[in-house]
Amino acid sequence: MSFEKIFKENILKRFESYKEMGDKTFAQLTEEDFFFQPSAENNTIAVNIQHMYGNMLSRFTNFLTEDGEKSWRKRDAEFELSDTGMQDLLSYWNEGWACVFQAIKDLEEQDFSSTIYIREEPLSVCDALLRQLGHYAYHIGQIIFIAKMIKGEDWKTLTIPKKRN
Repeated sequence: MSFEKIFKENILKRFESYKEMGDKTFAQLTEEDFFFQPSAENNTIAVNIQHMYGNMLSRFTNFLTEDGEKSWRKRDAEFELSDTGMQDLLSYWNEGWACVFQAIKDLEEQDFSSTIYIREEPLSVCDALLRQLGHYAYHIGQIIFIAKMIKGEDWKTLTIPKKRN
């Protein structure tokens, strides 16, 4: 099996695992929890979702042929609390991930030798995918941290639980 095929399978698996962590987090929350803001300097879960959605569509629409920072993206607006509810946010979440997954699934072996651009910075396809994986892991970590603050002792761990003596 070629490196490109192995990388594609593994990076897709990693992206899917982060989406799953988000899904399992959201399943524990109420609608109001999505809008909890720990302080004025912190983003809500809703804002994190809006930002990830905008980023995912921008980065993965025409992934190989257009700069990942699209002219139609309104990045600053992603960080403003919009008038959306939990169902809209979950729809954004799923639509963004569908765009990511489809772009990765569409990659052919020869595409991995391509150079793509994000904000005019040239990147290999592998580097661009790793960059986005790190970015999404960062924001999902923020989402989980906020959710754990909200849920407290009612939080159901997403990974291996701590041993309780």
